Formats: sequence, C-alpha cells, structure tokens
Amino acid sequence: MSVPRRPLGPGGPEVPVLALGSWNTWDRMDFDDAVSLVARAAELGCAFFDVAHYNMGPHAENARTDLIFGRAVREAGLARADWRFCGKLWLWDYPATGFTQQMETSLERVGVESADLVVVGDYVGDLDVERVVTDVAEQIEAGRFTTWGVNNWRYEDLRAALDVARERGLVPPSFAQLKYGLVRRSMAEGRYYAPLFESGDLALQASDVFEGGILVGNLRPNRKIGADVGGIRERVADAYPRVRELAESLGATPAQVGIAFCLANPATANVLVGVSRQAQLEDNAGAVALLDRVGAAALREAVADLWLDRDVAPDGSW
Repeated sequence: MSVPRRPLGPGGPEVPVLALGSWNTWDRMDFDDAVSLVARAAELGCAFFDVAHYNMGPHAENARTDLIFGRAVREAGLARADWRFCGKLWLWDYPATGFTQQMETSLERVGVESADLVVVGDYVGDLDVERVVTDVAEQIEAGRFTTWGVNNWRYEDLRAALDVARERGLVPPSFAQLKYGLVRRSMAEGRYYAPLFESGDLALQASDVFEGGILVGNLRPNRKIGADVGGIRERVADAYPRVRELAESLGATPAQVGIAFCLANPATANVLVGVSRQAQLEDNAGAVALLDRVGAAALREAVADLWLDRDVAPDGSW
C-alpha cells in the first residue's frame, strides 16, 4: 500500500495525504521506535514530517523533538530526497528574531541544509503583512525552502498576503494549516477560509484532527494539547462514544473515521497526525481505504451530527 498524493495548493508540491506532525511527538517514544516509525512512513509513501523548533517566544517549551527527529531520520537511512520537511516560522518575537535566524537554527538542529516548505505561525495583534511576505521571499531566494503556508491567520491578513505576493511577483502562501476535524469545522468550512479553498487559492492542511487524542479514546490527555476554541472540550469528550459507535458501524477505527472525514473535503491536501507508535501509523493509513469504500458524500452525511462548533464563528482566526 502506498499513500496517495494531492497538490498542496496552487504551485505547491504533490504531498502524501497522510503526514506526521512533531508537537510533543518524537520525544514521547523510545529512539529505536522513532527510527522504525520514520522508516515505515517512507515505505508507506508518507514521509512528510512537520518538524518545528519550539524553544523561542512566550510559548518556549525547551523541547528536543526536532533534535531527536533529525537523528532518527539519519539513523533510518533516508536520503534527503526521500522525505519532505515542513518547518515553522514563528511571529512571537518577529521581527526582533528574524526569519533568517529562525531558519538557520531550525535547519541546524534537524541537520539539513534546507526545508521543503514552512508554515508561518499564528500571532496576536497587528501584523506587517508586506514585511512578512517580503521576508519569506528572501528565505525562498536563499534556497531555504520553496513553498509556504500560514497557521490560523486572520482572513484579512491572509487575503493581503495573497494580494501583496501577486502584485510584487513573489511566492504567495499556497496552504493553510488549520485545526480541523469531525467536531471542529467552522474555521475551515466557514465563510472566511472556505471561499479561498473553493477558488483554488489555497489548500487545507488539517491538524489536531483527534483533539489531542480525545476522539480516539484518550478522554483525559496527560500532556499539553491544542487550544479549546469556544470552550467545547467537554462536549468533544462526550462525542467520543458516538464516534466509536460510528466507526464500528463502518468496520473502521475512530482514527480512520477522523482522517477520512478530513480527506473527504476536496480542499484537504493532507492530514497531520501525531503518531508515536508504528501500529498507530498503520491504522491511520487505513483511512484511505475507508474513504474509498464508503465515499466522501456518504461519509460526510454519516458524521454530520458531530459538528459541535457551528455557533463558534471565528473571524478567520482563532
């Protein structure tokens, strides 16, 4: 079995529909298991790794996950051409901590000369969009990556970034990494981002699909998980029995249903999963077969009642 590919937005590369995230992931497993996981991802055709350097800004975590990943991918014997590296550029201390410094630090820690793509992270307050687009273009010109996307940006700033890039002949963002899944759909499917996806201006990269593990049965995660926008986490946990029941009726697992739902949206280029065991990766890959067997329209109809944040209407950002 090989995981299929989809384009990561206009001008973006073809990427596997299943990709591995890194937040609190690589440092949660034995190193030998990490090596095996990297190698198996390559065998399945989903060697796409979202790997960030988290030790900066107000949310610094003193994490080693990027260092561990770099060691693991080398130990697994993967040639650089055999895997895609998606990095992060943070706006927490920008522009005081510029993109050149961030990229040099990140690339050195992972042990590579360049990334394939990056995500420019979320922010609080006003953003000098033109400066960000220009600084990203400088990194592309320097050969540090070729494709970029955004994470939870306000719609007006994202629209401005697209316009500035096109007016100045620079590379525009081609995808948006958003929290998206069975229970939280408002940002990706709402009136701000959805038209950009439908027009083909952007592709969707789905993240936090399982709500920190809640939707696969870990109802009380003992680690830091994503933001609870709209304060619906208790309702999310209450929804798990329904997810499990639905999965059983489809001859699938809750994880497969969650991933297949995201892939049923034609805007979705790929889904980031935070697996820490090879068995989880094997299970997650089964979402492709589930979607093929059930069909996108039938699957979306089956899970329609699970949409919990209909009344949480973000303005294009969290």
